[in-house]
Amino acid sequence: MMVLFSLIMALGMLVDNGIVVVENVYRLRERGFNAFEATKIGVGEVALPVIASTATTLAAFLPLAFWPGLFGAFMKYLPITLIVTLSSSLFVALVINPVLILVFMQLDKGEKPNHKRILITFSMGAFLGVSLLLLDYTVMGNLILIFGFIYLLNAYILAPGSRKFQNKFLPWLEGKYSILLKFSLSGIWSYVFFFGTTGLLILSFLLMNIFPPNVVFFPKTDPKYINVFIEFPVGTDVTTTNSFSQKIEDKVIKLMEPYGALVESVVSSVGEGTADPNDPSAFGQKDTPNKARLTINFQEFQFRNGISTAQIMDEVRENLTGYPGVQITVDQNSDGPPTGKPISIEITGDDFDELVQISENMENFINESGIKGIEKLKANLETGKPELIVDIDRDKARRFGLSTSAIGSEIRTALFGKEISKFKQGEEDYAIQLRLMDKYRYDVDALMNKSIVFRDPTDGKMHIVPISAVAKASLSTTYGSIRRKDLSRVITLSSNVESGYNPTMVNDEIKKALQKFEMPYGYAFKFGGEQEKQAEEMAFLSNALLLAIFMIFLIIVSQFNKVTTPFIIMISVILSTIGVFMGLIIFQMDFVVIMTMIGIISLAGIVVNNAIVLIDFIEVSRKRKHIELGLKNLEITHIIEAIAEAGATRLRPVLLTAITTILGLIPLAVGINIDFMKFLSEYDADFYLGGDNVAFWGPMSWTIIFGLTFATFLTLIIVPVMYLFFARINRRLGLS
Repeated sequence: MMVLFSLIMALGMLVDNGIVVVENVYRLRERGFNAFEATKIGVGEVALPVIASTATTLAAFLPLAFWPGLFGAFMKYLPITLIVTLSSSLFVALVINPVLILVFMQLDKGEKPNHKRILITFSMGAFLGVSLLLLDYTVMGNLILIFGFIYLLNAYILAPGSRKFQNKFLPWLEGKYSILLKFSLSGIWSYVFFFGTTGLLILSFLLMNIFPPNVVFFPKTDPKYINVFIEFPVGTDVTTTNSFSQKIEDKVIKLMEPYGALVESVVSSVGEGTADPNDPSAFGQKDTPNKARLTINFQEFQFRNGISTAQIMDEVRENLTGYPGVQITVDQNSDGPPTGKPISIEITGDDFDELVQISENMENFINESGIKGIEKLKANLETGKPELIVDIDRDKARRFGLSTSAIGSEIRTALFGKEISKFKQGEEDYAIQLRLMDKYRYDVDALMNKSIVFRDPTDGKMHIVPISAVAKASLSTTYGSIRRKDLSRVITLSSNVESGYNPTMVNDEIKKALQKFEMPYGYAFKFGGEQEKQAEEMAFLSNALLLAIFMIFLIIVSQFNKVTTPFIIMISVILSTIGVFMGLIIFQMDFVVIMTMIGIISLAGIVVNNAIVLIDFIEVSRKRKHIELGLKNLEITHIIEAIAEAGATRLRPVLLTAITTILGLIPLAVGINIDFMKFLSEYDADFYLGGDNVAFWGPMSWTIIFGLTFATFLTLIIVPVMYLFFARINRRLGLS
């Protein structure tokens, strides 16, 4: 999935480069150059800006290729694939495309369609397509028929429409744009446009603080499956756990009856393999007879008939309450690497008994604070774990000639067994374990009366000594485990967040409430789990964005050999975030830390492309003005004319590249799903909107769409305005 999305973005970049090259060559052909001269000159004019624009996009994604940790291993395919494919797209744009342009490009002379030739061609194609259908080559036959109808559509609708678009609409748009551009560059209006846009940036920051969007660490989809975790106190027999889980399973199956078509299966597990996959601290737990897990699997999104499985999860959660002595939690599948619980508070200190008391007090304090959205706060400390203490009397053992290791080994063999031989069947070997029968193994008296047979090394005689002669057994309780983090003892309070509540907002409320909680000296708490990962990944992505901007700045400086131009382009990148922030606020979308930040980093690399092409052509227009007028230093009016001329010339590629990129991302943003092969073979496209992919790729796609839409206005109006500002400053400083 990562690779496919990367290819889609790279395809958009390849189209952008191709548009710039093709449009420039086509414009020269219209001016009277022959095919070879137009291709040679046209590609030469845009080669450097195309290389620079591709390099800036690569620079934006390069820091992401060094993403550390689990999320780096999960997301690194995105930047790596983009870097490889974009490098290839540069070769295609500057080597392959010019060859294709030279061979196939023809000027549209407005000739009327040859109806006879079109009809004959379509008839032949239709005959071939129908013949293949009759021969059961359904897919190939349908493809030929579709191409035939596209051929007719192009001849009678698309070609005339594009001709009107190019000959009427675009010249009209260029004229209106030239008027607007000259107006924005004249007098005080240049200051109004620039400072108005700057004020809009400030306003977007203020609105983000006044109406903050929900901050989500990782995209969350409707559950594909729901886990019901059942946990008894440590030491509970597996038969008790199994009996209770069967009752819960029957209740869950009854709850699922109204949604029978949606539910694929209900699977129960007791004992081994019941750990929470969303909790990294639970990994490695195998022997858990006190735990059980029920998993409810649902059909794929397109088969759910619009029913939200998140609401079903809430219904299950509400109906599985009121069972004293057992903890029941409900959670959905994890869509990314394990990060821990949404709410995770780590309490650290030296004295473990004091830690236990603090954790209990804090748990009660938070529960009594009335914070909504917390499912069930619990500590990862397992108390009351039963244990059998065998207290060895070392003096007696020494008199019998027994060592503590011999006694311990005998007890271990009796309880857990000892491999005494192997049984071979075919190619497989099976270990033969020797241990007590169940009726003796779970009987403390029988265990303690077990005899230890050993040879006395002093006289070589065999001796038989019962364990009870040298040791006493007593029952006690202890902690299930003692966890450490950075060499400090730690107890973690954790919980899921109920549906409809934002984890970040719930944690903020907990932080605010805990300001009144008194911690003893030498003890501390901090928020871990998902919140800790969120802060770490946000810090990395912020640094990656700064590094990307710095690398883009160096590339632009090396191209234009001046400092002012990179500042213009960098300011346009910053201003493009207005579109992102305004889009999130207006459409009330979540700020997804991982995907939205990747979108902003991607935007930084994409936005500069059109600005580079535009400013490069402004520089070309200024040089032509120098040659045409024979002046060493151009007047401001001449510079404005050069800017207006370059803007009008670059309007088409700027608009087309922005439109193609936006249109390419819309299917990902809204989740357009079409099964083309099924449509061609069975005439059923399985078309639907939405799905799990929208929740995952939507935030990144909308970030780029919002930012690029506003950045197009910046490129066409504000970049020329800023260019004029710096031209005036340079003129006053005597630099140009």
